Order: sequence, then structure tokens, then C-alpha cells
Amino acid sequence: MRAVNMDDLSANLDIERSPAQRLVDAARDQKRVKGLTHEFYRYPARFSPTFVRSAIETFTRPGDWVVDPFAGGGTTLVEAMAMGRNALGIDISSLSSFLCEAKTQVLDDRDVSAFACWMERIDTTINMHAPSERHDEYADAGYYRNLDGPEFWRLRKAIEQALSAAEKLHRRQAHVLARCVVLRTAQWALDSRKTRPSVKAFKSYMHKQAGLMLDAALEFREQIHGLELAHPPKAISLNRTTAGAEKEELVAQVCPPKLIVTSPPYPGIHVLYHRWQVDGRKEAPAPFWIAGKLDGAGSSYYTLGDRKNPNLQSYFDNLKATFDSVAAMAGRETTIVQMVAFSKPDWQLPKYLEVMEECGLEEHRPWDAPLEDDDGRLWRDVPSRRWHAHQKSHAPGAREVVLVHKKAGP
Repeated sequence: MRAVNMDDLSANLDIERSPAQRLVDAARDQKRVKGLTHEFYRYPARFSPTFVRSAIETFTRPGDWVVDPFAGGGTTLVEAMAMGRNALGIDISSLSSFLCEAKTQVLDDRDVSAFACWMERIDTTINMHAPSERHDEYADAGYYRNLDGPEFWRLRKAIEQALSAAEKLHRRQAHVLARCVVLRTAQWALDSRKTRPSVKAFKSYMHKQAGLMLDAALEFREQIHGLELAHPPKAISLNRTTAGAEKEELVAQVCPPKLIVTSPPYPGIHVLYHRWQVDGRKEAPAPFWIAGKLDGAGSSYYTLGDRKNPNLQSYFDNLKATFDSVAAMAGRETTIVQMVAFSKPDWQLPKYLEVMEECGLEEHRPWDAPLEDDDGRLWRDVPSRRWHAHQKSHAPGAREVVLVHKKAGP
């Protein structure tokens, strides 16, 4: 009797599933974020690549445009390009725009060569006996905050030295990738750590990370080149608020897209998008300095509103302004897919859906059969994430729901 090939069996079973069922399975997938360039930086509350990929497969074809109005760490843009779709990402955070660029750039051979030379010099570049170039404009503006003490001087100096070497790279894409390596290494060394690594460990991690990120960038390039499309896919990243973005000429040129897929800030749930936590939960704006970007403001700037505001009124007001623009970008054939969580879903979900209706968006449930959840929507348990790591697994905010909308009307 011929042995059963489990890979073939899985592939056949996947083919037999409808697109809607594959979307359900992908939404409930619990695998960690990995593959392609997704691991360049651990952005808070990262979107699931598996779910994004399934949504793109379900609602678009190669050459279509995909829009993410809360681009965050760039997951949607990476997956769209890898599948031959064009992508537009919008985010109010300049750190997000940097990550979107770093993750979606397609390196040429000269960039690869320049980056490889920078990588091989890491051991000699970081030298505690050599001087470092202080980034005075960032230091004076407060971006060294909570890292300017004597206990951080070695790591701070190592970061400065690595950045100075990256800034000397004249190849734009090599420079961006090198800066992203420094960013990821500094995040590992500083963010939410109880103990600080040695300079030797810092250099070792940076060299290893540089090799992994170069391999990932080359994998992404191979994926793009392997599509063999007449027009290679592209990604555009806009650093601005989504509210009013439909008025920009660049946005108007690509809209309406076939798919808008996003994970907006969650109402009532605190996520630290723009800071690292160092030395006992002190907030450090260092990621913007390392990325070569300027910070915007406090946490409410990045989360649509103050979570302590009565009834989250500022959040829902900003949500309304944002989705008025999302609706303006959409056409009759556009599908809008969101993944959202709520601190108190009993009243926040109805309020959220009410705002969608006010924006002219009508909820759809494209599932083949009723789901087992009481409300018939697609819910999933969230893998451990920082904002609710101290909570029980089924506490409010530990579950996300998939919402699908289209423009209302005939």
C-alpha cells in the first residue's frame, strides 16, 4: 500500500476549503509572526501575516491595490507585494513609515554589497576605546531621555557608533537596512529588559541580526522577482493621519482599491506604539532617534484618543473622522476588513459598529456557514501580547473580532 504523503493531503484539503473558510482558519491561526521581512522589528500589536495573506487572496487579484490606513509595522504592505499586489500604507507614526520602507524595499546587488561590507565591519565599528558621534539634534530634543544615565553609556555609545557607520553608506537601501538592524538590536538590548547585555553580546546580536535580515531581504527580493509580472508590485507609505487622506492626489490615483485591510488602535486598550520601556518602565523615545525620524506626541496621538476619556468620546470621534475618509477611498467593489479588540466589548463593539454605519459602511459576514460564536462573527483568541500579558487569556482585550464591511447602498 502506498504511504500517504501528508503534505499532499494538506494541500488537497486546503484546495477543497472555500476562500471564506480559509479566511476563518487564517484568522484563528496562532503561529508567531515570521517569514519574509516581518521580523525586522517587533512592532506592538502586530497584524497576523497569515490572516492578511488570506484576506488578500480572498478579495483581490495580482495587480490590484490594497490599502492599510493603519499600516503600523508594514505587514499588509509586505504580504501584498509578495503576492503581486500594489500596496498603500498610511500611518501617523514616522517610525511606521520607516519600517514600511525598510521591509518593502527590493535590494539591488550594489545595495547588497554595500550592506555586507557594513555588516562585516560591525566588530571593529563598535569600540569602547574609540570616540562616538553624539547626535546632538536628537539629544537636545529629548530623544536620549532615560538613556542618558551612566548605566547606559556603553550601549548608547555602541548605538551611536553603529549609526554613524550606517549613515556613511551612500546606497539608500543599504543605509535603510543597516539603520533597521541597529534599531532591532537596540530594541532587543533595551526594551522591557530587566538586565542590560554587555557590549560584546550587543555586537554579537547585531552581527547575527544583520545576517538574518539580509537573508530575509533577499528572500523577499526573490519572491518579488519570481512573480514574473509585467509590472512589478510597489508599495507606497504615507506618514500622515488617515483622516482627510482621500484628498491627496497620490491617494486619489490608487483608489478605490479592491481591499482595505487593517487593524486600527483598539478602544480602551493601552498599547505603547511610540516608546520603549527601560529601567523599570521608564518610557524612552529612542526608536525615533535610531530610525532618523521625529516623534509626534503622546500616546493618545497614536491611539485615536485618551483611553481615560469618559466613554472614550475622543476615540470614537477620531474613529468617525478616520472612517469617513476610509469610506471615501472605497468603491462599491471594495471590501473593508478589520481585526479589532475591545477592553469592554459589551458596549464598545455596538458603538464601534454604530460609527461604521454613520460612515456609510454596511457589515457583511462572508462565511459559508454560521460561526459558533453567539453573535455569528469571527472571533479569535489573541496570542500573548504585551498589553494584556498580565491578564488571563480570556480577559477583555484578549480576543479580537474580524469585521467585514462594504459601502452601503444599491
